[in-house]
Amino acid sequence: MEHDLVVFVPGFLGTRLCRDGRDLWASCGERLIGSSAAALAEVALPPGLGDAPPEGPFRLDADTLLEVPDSVPGLLSCMGYPDIRAALGDPLDVQFVPFGYDWRLSHRLVARQLKARVARELERWRAQVDAYYPDRTDDPRVILVCHATGGLIGRHYLECEDGRETARTLVALGTPQHGLVQAARLLAGHAVPGDAGPGADAAARLNDALREWALTLPAVAELLPGYPAVRVEGKSRERQITDNRYPVPGLPGDAVREAVAFREEFRSACDEHRRVGPLPYTVHCLGSVDFPSPEALMLSSDGSWSTDGLLGSGDGTVPRRSAVADWTGTDPMLWTGFRNADLASGPALRDAMLAIRAGRAPTGTLAGEEGIVLHFPRDPVAAGRPFVIELLGHDLLRRNLRTFRWRSGRTDKQPVVFQQYEPDRYRAELEATTPGRWVVEALVDRPKGRDRRDVTVVAV
Repeated sequence: MEHDLVVFVPGFLGTRLCRDGRDLWASCGERLIGSSAAALAEVALPPGLGDAPPEGPFRLDADTLLEVPDSVPGLLSCMGYPDIRAALGDPLDVQFVPFGYDWRLSHRLVARQLKARVARELERWRAQVDAYYPDRTDDPRVILVCHATGGLIGRHYLECEDGRETARTLVALGTPQHGLVQAARLLAGHAVPGDAGPGADAAARLNDALREWALTLPAVAELLPGYPAVRVEGKSRERQITDNRYPVPGLPGDAVREAVAFREEFRSACDEHRRVGPLPYTVHCLGSVDFPSPEALMLSSDGSWSTDGLLGSGDGTVPRRSAVADWTGTDPMLWTGFRNADLASGPALRDAMLAIRAGRAPTGTLAGEEGIVLHFPRDPVAAGRPFVIELLGHDLLRRNLRTFRWRSGRTDKQPVVFQQYEPDRYRAELEATTPGRWVVEALVDRPKGRDRRDVTVVAV
């Protein structure tokens, strides 16, 4: 309802990780492009951390939401959240809680941190609410809005940490309810394709650096797919990553066991609560089936890695079969035309949040005619070779479209020319002249303000 506390939980990468004010992930990510084996040492965790908080040099400050695009090559991207309060329907400053956290850590641990933060903020807001909503009909509860992997934290808090006692609504935006096959590739050292060809050496060094880092992160292990995400050439049956007859080469058994235990704990809590009655809060899940999304990894008939993976329909990151929140016992899905990284934007989310905060159920494909979407290569591109960026939006040429690109960390923006090739679809062929992170930005006027989209492309 309109007087409820609105808590936003970002996804993986969605919070800046800093020490003494310096954004460590941003600087380490730049060094990673050079495929240095030690590039990510400053943002690694000690082995075997489990659900414990890091201490000493491993502890980082994590209290500010990301505002610019970023990515982990081969895993996922985050566009940042510069306009998140507007996208959430403009709750008052005093009733809006952005929950920043260290996205490297166990989702269990972060769910406990979320519990403590919500308890403090809800007590504060209940003491203040009469001054802002004197005609309310009940005490404020919590509307929990979670983007991407933040939804795993949100649902664990609700079902395993007593959050259901204070929640009115959970809104999950592109949450991988059943995990990501990309996590298996990352932990096995195959996140970035390129096992053959001129970029094979660079891809191998990048994969080694990413794997060494990811093996220290509890959050990545807990992202391993819980649906049948393994295919074997010549075999018709889908297989789980726990199938010992065809183990995924390079995927540590400890990580698989951690993922299974994390899912089973959540499922057991859901089953226990379901015996008591239906959910005491409503659930709305925004997703998409409009974009090819990694769905399965392929093994050769001898059990070795195959260079090909299988794509399915999804939001570009989360396939449909992982997006469906079957644990709710209802059908909470709202299918949109937006990619995962854009689901926390105003065009994708605002209309739904206005309805939810007014006590109405959001319906249909969510509004997007005034907004824009950028489609970009998910995997790293080769420096010095052309790649294609696509732009989607209605009547853009008559709405003062401006597009630019620049090397991350620099200020010299260069204009980009997009050519229309279908109604409401535009394409530009670009080239990253040097290895590194390249940002492409598009801006377009709207009746009330403007819409801006940034994407980051990694060149190696």
